[in-house]
Amino acid sequence: MRTMAFALAFLVLLPGCAATASAPPVAADTPPSIAQGTSPFPPGYLGGGALPGGLDLVPPPPAEGSAALARDKEGAAAAVTLRGSPRWDLATADADLHPGRPAAAFSCTAGFPIDKDHAPALDRLLGRAMVDLGMATGEVKKRYMRARPFMENGQPSCTPDREDVLRRDGSYPSGHSSIGYGTSLILAEILPDRAAALVARGRAFGDSRRICNAHWLSDIEEGRVVATATVMRLNADPSFAADLAAARAEAAKLRAQPAADMPDCAKEAQALAR
Repeated sequence: MRTMAFALAFLVLLPGCAATASAPPVAADTPPSIAQGTSPFPPGYLGGGALPGGLDLVPPPPAEGSAALARDKEGAAAAVTLRGSPRWDLATADADLHPGRPAAAFSCTAGFPIDKDHAPALDRLLGRAMVDLGMATGEVKKRYMRARPFMENGQPSCTPDREDVLRRDGSYPSGHSSIGYGTSLILAEILPDRAAALVARGRAFGDSRRICNAHWLSDIEEGRVVATATVMRLNADPSFAADLAAARAEAAKLRAQPAADMPDCAKEAQALAR
């Protein structure tokens, strides 16, 4: 039952998944796709549950009056100043967790489009892993139910239509950060010569949640820790290993041919420029 609860909490955050009231035993905030048994998400490799031992892995969030909390608030205040900038626009795009979107965010860094049309094996691998990476934070989120920055500073997030849902989901640690960083680690296994750039994009994907005024810096950092442990577990799974090999072979072929249908990589580079 706990695994299902985490699944519902994660999936209800997806843009476009409207929450509706349903009769028990389906939770009241369950998206229609889940209530009707038609989830758009593939099954995770690890069962799509919380990371075992997650409460031992992740410390409590920063305490009141601590230097760590002051750092979180400083980071949130700096993010508010970026509203309306190219970085804010990229953060808004990174917030989209629809199937295929987190993987596609790495197309520019990979050097070829990552989607089901151009890279079906890679899209499948990252789509299944996304479920595990997102769900892995569930037990810790539930334990602490930390309030998000927009709930405290009164400034809007980059997804105002999702704020009611976000208020009911713990901020610590960030599931988006776990997804983005974990995706980058998996891609680094497939494209080791681009490992540094891919992991940097994974960090930026997570930091987009700070830019969005939806997560604190420490939420994002601990999301990376959860992602690292989850990817280690994924690498021990035979099904993941088989799909990883298929994705590696597919990527080699894609890199041997001219890239087509690429997103606006110059715009992304401008947004990420330091």
